[in-house]
Amino acid sequence: MLEELEIRALGPLEHAQVKPAVGMTAITGETGAGKSMLLNALGLISGKTSSPTMVKPDQAQAWAQGIFDISANTSVQSVLQESGIDMDSVAADGLFISRTVPSHGRSRAVINGRSVPRSVLANVSSQLLTIHGQSDQLRIAQPSAQRDFLDNGIAPQILEQYAQAWRDLTHAWQQLQRIQSARSQATARADYLRESIERITRAQPHTGEDEELRSLRSRIEHAADIARAVQAALAALDGAGFDDAEGARSLVDHAADTLQALHITQPFEQLAERLQSVGSELSDITYTLSSLQESEETSQDLDSVNARIHELDELTRRWGPTLADVLAWKEKAQFELEDLDDSPERVAALQAQYEAAQQVALQYAQQLHEARVQVAQQLSTHVNQELAALAMQGASLSIEVHERNTSPAKAQIHVQDDAQPLDSNGIDDVEFVFKPFPGAPGMAMGQHASGGELSRLMLALELAAVQVRAESKDLQSDKSDNQDMLDNAQHGERERLTFVFDEVDAGVGGRAAVELGKRLALLAQDQQVIVVTHLPQVAAWADRQYVVQKNVSETSGATTTVQFVEQQQREEEIARMLDGGISESSLHHARELLAQCTL
Repeated sequence: MLEELEIRALGPLEHAQVKPAVGMTAITGETGAGKSMLLNALGLISGKTSSPTMVKPDQAQAWAQGIFDISANTSVQSVLQESGIDMDSVAADGLFISRTVPSHGRSRAVINGRSVPRSVLANVSSQLLTIHGQSDQLRIAQPSAQRDFLDNGIAPQILEQYAQAWRDLTHAWQQLQRIQSARSQATARADYLRESIERITRAQPHTGEDEELRSLRSRIEHAADIARAVQAALAALDGAGFDDAEGARSLVDHAADTLQALHITQPFEQLAERLQSVGSELSDITYTLSSLQESEETSQDLDSVNARIHELDELTRRWGPTLADVLAWKEKAQFELEDLDDSPERVAALQAQYEAAQQVALQYAQQLHEARVQVAQQLSTHVNQELAALAMQGASLSIEVHERNTSPAKAQIHVQDDAQPLDSNGIDDVEFVFKPFPGAPGMAMGQHASGGELSRLMLALELAAVQVRAESKDLQSDKSDNQDMLDNAQHGERERLTFVFDEVDAGVGGRAAVELGKRLALLAQDQQVIVVTHLPQVAAWADRQYVVQKNVSETSGATTTVQFVEQQQREEEIARMLDGGISESSLHHARELLAQCTL
């Protein structure tokens, strides 16, 4: 509820302070006096776009501030907490929302001393203020705004049940998507591991094989040189190939025998033993060289050896750098492959969880649909009853709730698919269809009605919403044993929003104007109402009245003031509105009107 609105240097307004009544407040004044400045100020603190042209020409900046009581408004409190506003200061002093518009540069929004983005300002103010002006009421033409308006008349537990079911469904879908994405990646990984393991297994490498093959290749490539060298070495060792020459092995044996024949122990016996040892070593070398000379490895196909080396190089390039690393990777890959093959059960469990959450969401969406249909019928009935009293005889409003296709096949679409029936708001499309007169084709609200008709239509909607909420509370009270609910109702502890109406009296006069004022006063019993009007029949119903006056002087130019009027001053203002001037007759009529305008 708005407790105070203060304005500085906004258009022709130097300074103004308005303290609206808890019920109904009327803003009056002659055409062109500057009543729109009050609406502009409310628009600023509601997060609307600002412009430097709003600033009074001789001032550096314009400023508007609203002070709100939100002690019973839990929805605003939640938004403030999410925005990081100090709730202790709000509880102690109230909610202060201000907006500064400089003559050059960007505007600045502040909530209880903290600068906030304009989006936060709009979010907070949307929970506090509803402005029905020439352009503001066109927002109700949007399907989302129509659905939100309809949902205000639905029991909160029904909305919350579906909201929770939708959150559960979204969470289950996200989990399923994550596991399916991971599963897809795991399948690709498993395929890679399986193919890699099979490739290594087919190759059957052993540690050091690549080095062995490179050595073999070198021997094959130098086979002729090796054969000549081996043959020469053997010839030197055993004398083969030399005429009348003994080999090194025979000469060493002969030397050892000669020393042993001396039969002298030292040092010749020891030297003879050493020569025998050398002879044995030469015999072994000779045997080894002979076996190499007879080896078949030099006859192997060099192309096959090179092909095997290339095959092993491919393994070490991908999983190496050595064949030992390749074999170790294969062992680890086999263990990883076993783990990856365990996930299908998890996918199946999450799929079942998602399908169960979807069925629960559809169930609560159906309950929400039925509640919407019921509230839509109630609202339509009450609105059409009000329209006749608001000088709109023959006009009608039909609130239609269209259920989307919820067949099982359609319901299985993922939650982020725009074509599916379910979304965060249920399974319904809501449409307000307006007929300005009997027999007229029904068209979307906002396409037929004028600005004044739309304002009165919104008034009828707000009045109908109050009646629907009252009927819903009565029904809940009959069914509930919750003493706290009853105690709060008795003590008037309820949330009061602020409704601002502009042009609601356009094209209305006479008895219809009185009924219009009465309807605004009825709405003010449940909500705070601020109405900008030029009709005395409307202003007389207000609990408090402010007059906007325009003053022109040669020194200061045109300035606008806002004055609170009561008792005699108010009678004089009502008289002026009735007759254009103040006379004994108009004052008498004003007193009579004020006396009659009571509920």
